[in-house]
Amino acid sequence: MASEMELSFTEDLQLTEMMRLRVQSLQQKGQKRQDGERLLLPHECVYRMDFNQQALSFSRWNVSLVGTGRFTVTGICQLWTPDLTHLMTRQLLEPIGQFWRNQGDPEDSPIKCLEADIQEFGERIAELAKVRKVMYFLFAFKEGASKNNISCSLVFNKN
Repeated sequence: MASEMELSFTEDLQLTEMMRLRVQSLQQKGQKRQDGERLLLPHECVYRMDFNQQALSFSRWNVSLVGTGRFTVTGICQLWTPDLTHLMTRQLLEPIGQFWRNQGDPEDSPIKCLEADIQEFGERIAELAKVRKVMYFLFAFKEGASKNNISCSLVFNKN
């Protein structure tokens, strides 16, 4: 019998700072990014999800957003180590998770999303969890959303 397990996304402050330093270093030296390199934008942060169990199937997203705004979650398919390699655009998963609440939407209204995309994205994360102990993600905050007013986790069924 399957039981549920909820895993939260955790901000990885060290990797976020390392990626910001890469951008700063390129700007100071007047250099351009490598061909295909994905630089961290000012409104983005790196998050991680640790899998202490790997036989999982995706159940659902648990997402809340206080107020209005938009945020996206993009998965990174490689076991990425920014201290050794730069993040390349080919390592970013599709589809991405997009969540938002518009101006004028009631506070108690459900958060909006592209349901087919977040379902497929959740299933891909569960598949990658079978071979990974950790997975990295880029969170992008826009239109009033910030890391302080969102909560985001995934619920899996243990197989």
